[in-house]
Amino acid sequence: MAADTSTAPASLAFPRATFAKLTLGPFLHAHLKQSPPIRPSGRTLIECREPQITTGSLTHSHGSAVVRLGDTTVVCSAQGEILNASDIPSPPDADDGDLLETLGLLVPNVELSTGCSPAHLPGNPPSTLAQSLSWKVRTLLYGSDLVNPKDLQITFTAPKIDEEYDAPVPEVKAYWTLYLDIMFISLDGNPFDAAWLAVMAALRTTRLPKASWDADTEAVVCSPALEDYSSLTLQATPVTATFAVFSTANPLKQRSEAESWVLADPDTSEEDVCREAVTVVLDGSNRVLGIEKAGGRAVGKESVRECVELTFGRWKDVNAMLP
Repeated sequence: MAADTSTAPASLAFPRATFAKLTLGPFLHAHLKQSPPIRPSGRTLIECREPQITTGSLTHSHGSAVVRLGDTTVVCSAQGEILNASDIPSPPDADDGDLLETLGLLVPNVELSTGCSPAHLPGNPPSTLAQSLSWKVRTLLYGSDLVNPKDLQITFTAPKIDEEYDAPVPEVKAYWTLYLDIMFISLDGNPFDAAWLAVMAALRTTRLPKASWDADTEAVVCSPALEDYSSLTLQATPVTATFAVFSTANPLKQRSEAESWVLADPDTSEEDVCREAVTVVLDGSNRVLGIEKAGGRAVGKESVRECVELTFGRWKDVNAMLP
């Protein structure tokens, strides 16, 4: 009897990487259904990627930082420029509580069109995400009262000529304007947390030269001596934490039958299949600065409360890493 030389049919099983690319939702769901739930990256539901912070990389800037959050890498440069008070049409009062925002002395700009991901190719105009991130960073900079306005004021006190008169009052002659250029080198999810962490690290290392008003030339003069440089006085340490919500809800299933999981610090593959997100902003004094929720209705009050508690723990870890 002749031997059967027919070959066995090829296996139709996909490799893990192929399955993850073809069916992101079922792939993530299969991991979350395990006991205990585990994410495809090996992280638990509440586990965040550990940040890596490097400061002082850009020597031409007054402050800089490189932050890596998993495969998300972002660079922030802080550069100060002089704004003369005489160039302001209607200068506000120096004690105005909204002085920084009124004059626009903090100017963040987020750049994503660097080939940091397949969705952001070089040469493209600014994306909606980049503009949204710039606005969120700007809002948090001003809303948290992070920078002391006096650090950005350049004053001049005229010499006292006559002893019979009171001493001259210091006059604000110019302001420092801080331009915060935030560039993503690579993007793998959670861009806002990474961008804000880079901003905080850059501001903590920002040192501005000593600037004084020269009454003879009527111009601002900056001292080149490094020992005359001074650091900013940051009045708070806001920390952000973003959570994505994966849900099995669909129009053909009742809400009571749907399952949902809250994922801390989501990467791109998780963000692509999560329709709901929560971002918590707080400082270290048990003060919640803001909670932003977008998307569906899977997250209730208890889930938001848990996100806030996790963010407090996140604040301690991040604050210990910041310079």
